[in-house]
Amino acid sequence: MSAVANFGPHLPILRRYARAMTGSQVSGDACVRAALEAILAAPTQISTAHPPKVELFRLFHAVWTSVAPALDPKLRPERSALLLTAVEGLSLDEAGIVLGKSALVVAEEVQAARAAIQSESIGQVLIIEDESIIAMHLQTLVEDLGHRVIGVATTRREAVRLVEQAQPDLVLADIRLADGTSGIDAVADILTMCDVPAIFITAFPERLLSGETLEPTYLITKPFLPETVTATISQAMFFHRENQRAATQAAPR
Repeated sequence: MSAVANFGPHLPILRRYARAMTGSQVSGDACVRAALEAILAAPTQISTAHPPKVELFRLFHAVWTSVAPALDPKLRPERSALLLTAVEGLSLDEAGIVLGKSALVVAEEVQAARAAIQSESIGQVLIIEDESIIAMHLQTLVEDLGHRVIGVATTRREAVRLVEQAQPDLVLADIRLADGTSGIDAVADILTMCDVPAIFITAFPERLLSGETLEPTYLITKPFLPETVTATISQAMFFHRENQRAATQAAPR
């Protein structure tokens, strides 16, 4: 089978990973395109010893290490290990193949990333979710991380009303809401009111990982694992703080 046939089904999740790694859809998708161009230009570098998903991520990282300094995301190595295992579902051995490290080293980096999350600054979180059980689960996860949930909205209008009352530091939003409105539209409304990172939750992530239009930077697949939510929240807030810091430093005095 051709590289496109082997890797094609895994491109959406690679885009999700790349966006989370860079904190940007534009940068993440650009890195994926660069990796694909490198693969097509040198198909002999493809190893058949690994599953297609693992091999695609391995080849992506080979390109990533060459462009990351230019992007300057200030990422610690353990964030890659955590995202690969907690968000993308790779085993420690598979993540080791991707990163060119032993499973033991990957495990140590994952533990270091989890420890770092515990020491990160806390914030206020808005949850937009119309399924009560999922909303309660998300609220528990968020509060266990030390954050404060300012409210749970089930509709676009409720979400805007809650933001008018208290500005969040992060938004967790389902795509489809109770009244037929969209979490994407709710977040769009919120972004006209304040600058805040958003994480979208959906059972059909591939629809928002095409790389063809304006799409979310952070995306969680339903059903989700607690560590997936934790890692994604950490990444979103990390980049938002970095961007705010950079904007403050660049502002004229």
